[in-house]
Parts: sequence; structure tokens; C-alpha cells
Amino acid sequence: MKKVLLSILVLATATLTFAQKKKEVVPIVKSDSIPPKPAKPPTGPKKYQDLITEKAISKPGLFTVHKIDEKWYLEIPDSIMKREIMAITRFSKAAGGGNIYGGEEANEQTISWERGPKDNVFLRVITTISVADSTNQIYKAVTNSNLNPIAAAFEIKALGKDSTSVIIDVTDFFNGDNQVINIDPSGKKFLNLANLASDRSYIKTINSYPINIEVKTVKTYNSYPNLGFGSSPFPSATLPAAYAAGAVTFEMNTSFILLPKTPMTRRYFDPRVGYFADYYTVFSDNQQKVQEDVFVTRWRLEPKEEDLDKFKRGELVEPKKPIIYYIDPATPKQWRPYLIAGVNDWQKAFEKAGFRNAIMAKEWPENDTTMSLEDARYSVLRYFASDIENAYGPNVHDPRSGEILESHIGWYHNVMQLLHDWYFIQTAAVDPKARTMNFDDSLMGQLIRFVSSHEVGHTLGLRHNMGSSSKTPVELLRNKAWVEANGHTASIMDYARFNYVAQPEDNISEVGLFPRIGAYDKWAIQWGYTPTNAKDAKEDAKITNKWIIDSLSANPRLWFGTETNPFDPRSQTEDLSDNNVKASEYGIKNLQRIVPNLNTWTKEEADKYDNLYNMYNQVTTQFSRYMGHVLKNVGGIYETPKSVEQQGDVYEPTPKTMQQDAVGFLNKQLFTTPNWLLDKSLLNKFSNPVAAETVGNIQTNILNSLISSSRLNRLAITANRFGAANTYAAEDLLNDVKKGVWSELSTKKPIDNLRRNLQKSYAETLMAIINPATPAASGFTLAGFGSINIKNTDIPSIVRAHLTSLRADILAAIPGTTDKLSKYHLQDVAERIKRALEPK
Repeated sequence: MKKVLLSILVLATATLTFAQKKKEVVPIVKSDSIPPKPAKPPTGPKKYQDLITEKAISKPGLFTVHKIDEKWYLEIPDSIMKREIMAITRFSKAAGGGNIYGGEEANEQTISWERGPKDNVFLRVITTISVADSTNQIYKAVTNSNLNPIAAAFEIKALGKDSTSVIIDVTDFFNGDNQVINIDPSGKKFLNLANLASDRSYIKTINSYPINIEVKTVKTYNSYPNLGFGSSPFPSATLPAAYAAGAVTFEMNTSFILLPKTPMTRRYFDPRVGYFADYYTVFSDNQQKVQEDVFVTRWRLEPKEEDLDKFKRGELVEPKKPIIYYIDPATPKQWRPYLIAGVNDWQKAFEKAGFRNAIMAKEWPENDTTMSLEDARYSVLRYFASDIENAYGPNVHDPRSGEILESHIGWYHNVMQLLHDWYFIQTAAVDPKARTMNFDDSLMGQLIRFVSSHEVGHTLGLRHNMGSSSKTPVELLRNKAWVEANGHTASIMDYARFNYVAQPEDNISEVGLFPRIGAYDKWAIQWGYTPTNAKDAKEDAKITNKWIIDSLSANPRLWFGTETNPFDPRSQTEDLSDNNVKASEYGIKNLQRIVPNLNTWTKEEADKYDNLYNMYNQVTTQFSRYMGHVLKNVGGIYETPKSVEQQGDVYEPTPKTMQQDAVGFLNKQLFTTPNWLLDKSLLNKFSNPVAAETVGNIQTNILNSLISSSRLNRLAITANRFGAANTYAAEDLLNDVKKGVWSELSTKKPIDNLRRNLQKSYAETLMAIINPATPAASGFTLAGFGSINIKNTDIPSIVRAHLTSLRADILAAIPGTTDKLSKYHLQDVAERIKRALEPK
């Protein structure tokens, strides 16, 4: 480079020298012969015809989509600017191994488009958490504190033909890796995805429809296998594709769906009816405190204009727009009729709200190329080829009003395994059809139907009603006529599963064993979907409040028990009836009928006892559930939400006699070794005796929870609140459990190995209360209530006195104990307690 520069300098010098020797003649040039300066390229948007040429492939709709060669353009009308739009991104096709399936949601945002200060367009993400009416002065303060982020900016390439729209290039936006319409950061971290591989990512199609556009892209991410070196605080799952290729590819679909210009009228949430809810904070000039607007999610069901008079007269009418679910064409054909029936079963519920044919399911029209499974205009039951034993029912709703816009139910193929095991364990004692490892299509179809109804209920806005089954008297579950007419629970939204209380001599058919859409479900739909014609949401809330009061007064079975209450024994999963002590006793009788038949009922040719192992585990799991149901009564607190118009308290303790019965049940059914579960002819087929028996683990877990510091503290608090005469005291609990767990101290009988382990656990649990391993261990964390320290409560004092008394009883029993291992055990426990009471 230096040599070249030097020769240029030499040449320039020579030329200069020559010029000094000879005078040049400079010609005169006329001004009009001077060449014009080159014109500057035009700035700003092009003319429409200069950009959208004859080469363009254009599709009209919400936005007109133009494709020119490999470039994609959106033509956004001015009328859409600042309108709120839902951007719903789903996996159209997913990489295997991550428990993610085509049709599942990956991201959901509310966005809006707006003109920028220059020739550009901004895309904002709406993150509104606070609102105010624009006529209020405080609206300015709310606006100043809730600025929505600008997620992307686009140069305006051209104006529309009539200048009422703008055209932007979205090629790079949709090809790229932006947070608005791709896998969110937490999802990427979980899936161990690195940077986007742009050379292997592209736009497949963009289609436009009247209220939405659909963008389908292929995204490839580099992904480096986690080989286990180092640790991360974030859970992750490296996909098989990362090991094979160092990259993971997904096909994604983003639906941009225009939200209604006028939001649907909100219906305020009420804790006495189980609906999902959304909320935001409301400010106004006339407030003396900030208002939280909590409103339910529900579909917009309205009568047709021509049917308004009929509707007002109480006649059933069809809605303007019914709720339609399509069945994924990937669904095996034999199950489609049952899935459809599960949807259509809700029609009776909507009739309570005044609508007929309000909801229905249809098979997907496979030959209709204008429809897409990912299109946000369609609700679909998506069928996943998965070994997950589950199904779920989400919904996408307008965050301003709670209006449900669409739903993609997730249906995992292996939910049938779960259904088989539930039905086998809970009904094989009374239904011969359940006594096999492979149900016929009719039985499995009916099982699928009930799960379909349950998941559809969620997509209609309904939450789990775990308290519903508690409103059915236990003995009615054995009454053939009653239970077949009314069902064993009033809600399909309960986790009540099947009627395990029914005994063989009751002769109850499948109608009385299966869950179904019940009285509560019909009433909940009536409450949520019947129009009140109120002037606003506040007036609507007063009307719906009266509906609740009147309905619950007339029919207690309409009670809603939230799934989020950890202390109310009426609201539990998998339980039945108003008395789970008696219900569990009936359930155990049926398990005792099943266990001796497990070898026969699980037998299949060439099976290596896998069936026996699985179903025995299902038996012990069900047995453990019964113990947990009963356990929750001890220290239980009933919570019954009420408005001021209703009488009685919201909180009250579980009746004392119920708590005493619960402890008596545990002493009899669990702490007294349940030898019927320890059938060696079964265990020796699949259980290697190198670890603790499952039954022993159940005993220890239930006992540790029963006499835990948290439960003892709860008993002490309720005794103080409600009076000792009306409550079950901490001392009562310890004394009653001691009678069961330590009965050999008085009988002098040999103590079997499971009992010895149990007694040691009893002593160790209580010793840990008076001598916590660390200062933090002197307390416990209670969900929703933070950390509770019991060091300065009565609990350590009660426990110390109890251990002192227990040690005295042990020492008194040792001389009369003849079994060698039992004596060693008692001497050991006595010494442990002594060291705990008198630490050095």
C-alpha cells in the first residue's frame, strides 16, 4: 500500500513541475454547458404503484398482505391504528422430546400499531395494569405511569391507494427472533435454545382474513447439549435434536386477532361461583380508595336481534354466534364421537341461561384448505401423541373484559392410561368390566367423554369445584335410585372421579359410578351467561349477588369449594361425600376386595409382572389418598365466602367429633399395620426387599404431618378463637394418637417392625419441635401467611410435657416386654427422649 501511494505522489509532483514551465490556455465554457448535478434520491414513502407492482401477490383482510419476490408487506388501514390486537403464537409443529406439541400456545400478547413521529409505524405491547376514565383528572397520572413499550419500528414504504393506509415491510420482523411473537425467554431457557439461526429460519405463509391475519414461520435455534458440567438454577431440557444436530427447529403460527372496538360488558368475579378471572386497578377522581376490578372470563353469548322479544319472554333462542369446537383430524376415529359428546353435553347447561344449541363440536373439515388448525378464529381439541397422562382446557380472552375468544384444548393420547387405572382401582370391586388391563372401546369411550366435558368446562371459564362432592351425604352414594338420578357429585369440575363408596351389594350401574355435568355446573353457566340487562357492571353485580343468595339458600348442593384452600377438608381432590371418614372406610373395603384378585385381573400373556406392579402401586396410591382425605379434618377450618346479606360466619373449625373420628380412623386403618396390603404372594413378584415398604412410607408421612408443628399450632389458635369446648385441642390430638401408635405399652404385645419404625418417627418428630436443628427450624412456612415461628407459643411446652409423659410410660412398659427387639426398641426411644429433654 505504501509503494502505490508513493508513485501517486511522484506523478503529482511531475505534473506540477510541467505546469510551471508552460502556460496553459484555459478555454471559456458557456454556463449552459455545465453538466447538472445528479439528483438526490427521493425520500419518504413511495407511491403505491411504485412499490406494489404487478408482481405483487395480494390478499385482502384485516390487513392486506402483499408478497413481492421474497419480501412480505402489510398494508395497515388508518382505522386499525391504536386498536388493540391479540397476538397468539402457537407451536404448529414442535421438536420432539420437550413435552411440547403442535397446537400448544407459546406466547400471548396484546399489541397495537400506531404512526410514529417520522415516516414510520410503531408496534407497542399493551401492558395495562391500571386504568382510569379519560374524563377524570387522575387519568393523566395513570397515563404518565403506564407507558406501553415500543417493541418494534417499521419504515413506511408506501401509502395505500387512497392514502388511508400505510404499507410496511415485515420480512425481517417475522423472520427474526423477537419477544412479541416467538417463544418467550423463560421457554427458551427451559428448552436450552441459544441464538436464532437466520439462514435456517423463514416465513412460510402469511394469510389475511376479515378479523385476523395468520403468520406461519419456521424458526431454527442453535442449541448446545447440556452435558451436566456445572449447575444452573434454572431447570432445562435439552432436546434430542440438539444432541443430533446442534440445532432445534420449530414451525410457529402467530394469529393477530382484532379485539372488539367496544369491549363486552364485564361480570364481576364472586368467590361463591367458580370462574377464572382477570383484573386491573381502577383509579377515579371520586375515590377514597383504589378499586380492584376483578371480572370473570366467559364467551360473548347474545341473542339474535330478531329473537330479543322471545328471549325476554323466557323462550330458548339460538345465540348470534355459537361456541364451536373442532376435533383435531389427528384424533383416532373411534374416540371422536365421545369427544364430541363431551362437548355437546354442555348444551343442557346453556339452556339454563336461555340459549339452545349454544355449544357444539364438529369434526374438522379436512378438505377445506381455507381453514387452519392454528387460526385464532377456531377453537380446537388438539390431539397430542404423548405419553403424558393428562388433558387440559385453556382459553384466550380479551384482557379488557374477560371475553373468551378461542380455546385449544390439549388432549394427550396417554390420558387413557390414567383413566384405566382410576376406573380399575375405584370400581373393579363393583363393575366386572373394570377387571382387565384393556377396556373395550365403549367403556373407554365413556371415560373419555367425561374428561372431555371436564376440560370443556374450563374453556367456558369454570374453575375446579373441589368442594362439590362434600354436599352429597355419604349414604346416598349407596342408594341406587338416588345416585343414578343425581350423580355422586354435583359438578363435573370436581376431582371426584368415580363412586368408590358403592359396594357390590348396592348393584349400582355405570350411571351411578361416572361423573357428569351436574346441578352446580348448570347453575354456574346460568349465573355466568344469563344477561341481566343492567346499565353497568356494578349494577350487574348487585343482581348476580342476589342470584347467588337465593340459589344457595334453595339448594346447598350448588356450593363452590375453591381448589386453593389448604385447610378446608370439604374442598379436596379425589374425595367423595360429606364424611370422608366413612367414605374412606367404604373405599378400603373395596380395595380389600381387589387386592386378592390382582394376580388374575392383571394377567396378560408374556407380561413380566409389570401390570401387577403398576396396579399394586395404584392400590397403595388410592389407599394413601384416603388417609390424606381424613387427615385434612384434623385442624381443619371451614371457609364459606358470604356477602353481608347472608347469615353466619365465614370461618369455623371442623366439628370436634369429626376430628376425633379422623384420628380414630388413622389409628385403626393406618397406624395399626395394614397387613392386607403386605401380601407376600404379590410383593415377591415385583418388589425387591432392599428399601422401606411403601406402606411404611405412607404411615410415616401421614404421622409426621398429623403431629407437625404447623397442625399443632393451628389447633392451639382455633381453640383460642372458638373456645376449647368447641374445638379439638393440641393435647387431645397427641393423647389420641399416642393411644393408637403406642398401644403396645399397655398390651405388652410384640411390636412389629413397621410399628417400631412408626414409633421412632413419632418421637423424632416431637423431639425436633423442642430441639430444632437450626433457629429457622423452630418455625414453618404457611402458604399465603409467610413464616410462622412457634418458639414462643404453647406448642413447645405441650410437646415437652407429652414427651416426658411418654418416656415414663415407656420405662414402665420395658420390664414387662418379653420380645427382644421390642425391648431394645423401647430402651432406645427412651434414651433418645431423655437426651432431647436434657441436652448437654
